[in-house]
Amino acid sequence: MDDLTPQQIVEALDKYIVGQQAAKRAAAVAIRNRWRRRQLPEQIRDEVGPANMILIGPTGVGKTEIARRLAGLVNAPFIKVEATKYTEVGYHGRDVESMVRDLLDIAIRIVRDEQTDVVREEAQRQAEEQLLDALIPPIPVAPGFDVEQSKTDIEAAQRRQRSREKLRAQLHAGELEERTVELTLEGKAPPVGMMATFGMDQLDPDMQSFLERLMPAQPKTRSVAVREARGILFSQQCDRLIDRDKVTEAAIRRTENAGIIFLDELDKLASPAQTHGPDVSRQGVQRDLLPIIEGCSVSTRYGPVRTDHVLFIAAGAFHGSKPSDLMPELQGRLPIRVELEDLTRDDFIRILTEPKNALTKQQTALLATEGVLIEFTSDAVVALADIADRLNQTMDNIGARRLMTVMERLMEEISFEAPNRRGETIRIDEAYVNKRLAGISQDTDLSRFIL
Repeated sequence: MDDLTPQQIVEALDKYIVGQQAAKRAAAVAIRNRWRRRQLPEQIRDEVGPANMILIGPTGVGKTEIARRLAGLVNAPFIKVEATKYTEVGYHGRDVESMVRDLLDIAIRIVRDEQTDVVREEAQRQAEEQLLDALIPPIPVAPGFDVEQSKTDIEAAQRRQRSREKLRAQLHAGELEERTVELTLEGKAPPVGMMATFGMDQLDPDMQSFLERLMPAQPKTRSVAVREARGILFSQQCDRLIDRDKVTEAAIRRTENAGIIFLDELDKLASPAQTHGPDVSRQGVQRDLLPIIEGCSVSTRYGPVRTDHVLFIAAGAFHGSKPSDLMPELQGRLPIRVELEDLTRDDFIRILTEPKNALTKQQTALLATEGVLIEFTSDAVVALADIADRLNQTMDNIGARRLMTVMERLMEEISFEAPNRRGETIRIDEAYVNKRLAGISQDTDLSRFIL
């Protein structure tokens, strides 16, 4: 999917995000440039950097959603981090390099899931055989050779095989799901991943192996139901069939060439230059971000990862500050700036109905699980949009997130009573919306607490 054209990417984003065409086009071009870079000769390929950008706009207008959907389209490792989580080296807090390590962990999961699909059939077959061995253990063979005993062993083996095939048929029919079996599970040594919590994830690989040998895995026996045992055995067989080294190598390549880091709340780091007070840490975080975004090697427990071609998408509202308040060096590493538009009443109407994951569709699907059919009329949608828009104007503007608060309040009573209203069709029109929300939305003080 990483060869999608910019137009195809924008069309795919349009299915989930209303408006913000400028941001969608910029993101689409950034992804397409990655494909273009791979077509270049090797001598120039490394010289082409990513199209890092800053998305500027208030909360709830689609900044995060654009980045998240974009990564999903091309199956790229993606992580969202809050700039305010990090502090300057020397201060108490997370260092900025941890975002790269977290991104690599996500890439490893993606690659492993892909490899699991490759070996799935064989892993399921082996897991089934192992499960049958647990249900009907092998017949012990007596030492030495005896003709009569040999005949007996053959007959017992034949009976066991017939029983085994009978159990196999019962497994396939789902008749043994609750039967208990004894499994010998492969114990897992305390991994280097645990050490990462204590800042030990940067150890040399040889040292990591040494530490893991000091804490060998201890097998253990558990009694579990067949339905649970099937999953455990499948996972074990996948571990045996998947080459971990190849997974790691592929994950590092994908992180370096396709990773996306969404750096939210960058505006919280922006402030006029200060030499004292709390802004010192902000400036320090900016300085720590510089080499990461520009391109450097980050040590991880799997090996070094280069960030030269990781795509950084920064975002912020920039209400009390502006991008020019960032350090000039950091501004230069985020050269593309896109300003997102405030959402209007008409946008709210579209958000409620058009996207694949529209709120009205979500509520309809949720209540359908209880056997309740929900119908939203067009005038109800308009009324909801009007209320959300008015609340954003009179209170804090939280964009499309206001629709969620309004919708949850609207559906509260129906959702509570749904188990007792199975088989009913509930029509939500303008009158019902006004009955549930109009009084609250008009009372500013009350709406601040409820909506």
